[in-house]
Amino acid sequence: MKNTNNQPAKRESFGSSFGVLVALAGSAVGLGNLWRFPYLVGQNGGAAFILIYLGFVILAGLPVMLSEFIIGRRSQASARAAFLKLAPGTHWGIVGVLGVICCILILSFYSVVGGWGLEYLFKAVCFDFNTGDQAALKTMFSNFSTSVGAPLICHTIFLGLTAGIVSAGVQNGIEKFSKVMMPLLFLIVIGIAVRSMTLPGSGPRI
Repeated sequence: MKNTNNQPAKRESFGSSFGVLVALAGSAVGLGNLWRFPYLVGQNGGAAFILIYLGFVILAGLPVMLSEFIIGRRSQASARAAFLKLAPGTHWGIVGVLGVICCILILSFYSVVGGWGLEYLFKAVCFDFNTGDQAALKTMFSNFSTSVGAPLICHTIFLGLTAGIVSAGVQNGIEKFSKVMMPLLFLIVIGIAVRSMTLPGSGPRI
């Protein structure tokens, strides 16, 4: 899009390095890191598994991340337009399209889980989890996730919140929200870790 002076409209960018950092962390840190990864570490050799995991991150993940940075900085364009700008006359634009489709598919999963999170936040505030009965907690989740109305409402609310943040722009939306939520998530994780060390059976085995 161009302005009235026929000059390209300036693309919005992050306002600080910290904003970039927390936004990147927010896009990378998910349920897999907080829940599944520790479980897999315990099931697959502990420190040995972590070393192999870090090796794959360095060999595969880091080059892909740097490539995305380079393509974005060089083109200053959208996912598809970036490839068309850097490689005109080629079919590389399909890679950008596939990237967008991948993001949509990921959102279709995380928006459902995000809706579950909103429901659990509401139940936590109402002290509905103040019980040690594991069977009751399992039944509570099963009843909620298999119902029709409640998950759909939570899913819609989560999508609405996401759309509102994104529509506010990079600095006033994504960056501002990430600067609050990511440090808060960090504090919550620390609190969970401290709490887990005080539970029965968390001490060293003799």
